[in-house]
Amino acid sequence: MEEIFLAFIASLCPGIMYNVARKNLLWVGLAGMFGWITYASMLEYSGNVVFSSFLGAVVVGLYSESVARLRKAPAMVFSIPGIFPLVPGIAIYNSTQYIAENNLSKAANTGIEAISCAGAIACGILMTSAVFRIVKKRKKLKLYRKV
Repeated sequence: MEEIFLAFIASLCPGIMYNVARKNLLWVGLAGMFGWITYASMLEYSGNVVFSSFLGAVVVGLYSESVARLRKAPAMVFSIPGIFPLVPGIAIYNSTQYIAENNLSKAANTGIEAISCAGAIACGILMTSAVFRIVKKRKKLKLYRKV
């Protein structure tokens, strides 16, 4: 329960920092919270950090695109702060620490894991926004064909 609240705060603070409108701050925090719930549950279920990061980012992307239409705001307002709890900061820190300790095999392992998680987050957000754009274009094309 603590982690869920901290994920909410971890998304809310960047929202404040990026001057998100007050009416959208609650929704920004919920984006990070839902992404973290998905990440944590999938990590417990599968044990795969990269896959869990990907699914967490997909949930953040779906939530952001949906709420953006309801709140009449850009989806990036919700997705950028929403992925902050998913960012693999500890893996990057550990990789840097292992490099400083000259433990290159552990540094490579944690570095590759961190880069993979970052790529999975980017792909998750990219895929959901692409799907929403394709659906939106198809709806527009159907409207033009009816006219």
